[in-house]
Amino acid sequence: MDSILKPLYIAVSWVIVTIHDLLTPIFGTNSGVSWSLAIIGLVIIIRIILIPLFVKQIKSQRALTALQPHMKEIQKKYKDDRQKQSEEMMKLYKEHKTNPLASCFPILAQAPIFFALFTVLNGIGKNPPVKHGVLSQEDVVSAAQAKFFGAPISQTFLGSDITTVKLVTIILIVFMSLTTFTTQRQLMTKGMPKMDSSNNMMLQQQKIMLYAFPLIFAITGVNFPVGVLIYWSTTNLWTWGQQFYVIKRNPTPGSPAYEELQRKRNKKSGVIEEKTENTKNTKNSEGTTIEEKGQRQQPKKKKKKK
Repeated sequence: MDSILKPLYIAVSWVIVTIHDLLTPIFGTNSGVSWSLAIIGLVIIIRIILIPLFVKQIKSQRALTALQPHMKEIQKKYKDDRQKQSEEMMKLYKEHKTNPLASCFPILAQAPIFFALFTVLNGIGKNPPVKHGVLSQEDVVSAAQAKFFGAPISQTFLGSDITTVKLVTIILIVFMSLTTFTTQRQLMTKGMPKMDSSNNMMLQQQKIMLYAFPLIFAITGVNFPVGVLIYWSTTNLWTWGQQFYVIKRNPTPGSPAYEELQRKRNKKSGVIEEKTENTKNTKNSEGTTIEEKGQRQQPKKKKKKK
């Protein structure tokens, strides 16, 4: 396994060492700031590289949303034949050039890098420190001494009896879980089209993701070195910000964010919506009332006085 992941160890360690060397004249060689910012810099570089995958993820999610009616028809038509249902679904995906697994691409792409970083930092935390990739023995000793708010970046919650380490890891784990929860909730409440009762399965899947991923982070986070927690907290924050930008600037058609954006655009262009019990009228900037379903209303003529 080490031989397969060796190129990743080299790439991850090279990025960290390069950024650290650039920051050394400012913060010092053994500074926790230098090593922590090096890990954060690694996240930024990786996430910039993954932007095309993120765009593909968004396009795939929107394509799947548009295909929902066709998918329901297939499920209804072949409800007693699972194999035929799967075949027709795959045919539908192929025809529209979409992939239901595209939403997982950014996470899957990061997984090997995450594992490589975990191995590199885990080696630093050993006694004596073990080097991976392009790290020299001097580098691993320096990184082992580096601290993030008083907690060595190579230490874990379970592997340390130091109170500061436990406190910092708990804060980072809570932050990781919270950003994961708010990112998924943001997507569900603003970024997805409104679903009816026929989409119960998708709603259930979204709810599972809403609560399952933060729980997974909370449980597994106690085994991660502080440096890995810094990495994952930073990438979660990036994901939240990236998704917030897309939902605000280019929301999915039919979603609450899309409707809100349309209202803002109408307001800016001088169109004001008025809702009544039976009809929905629209006033333009000149004050003329137009019915949404009907034609333009003609003003009543005033009777001339005799």
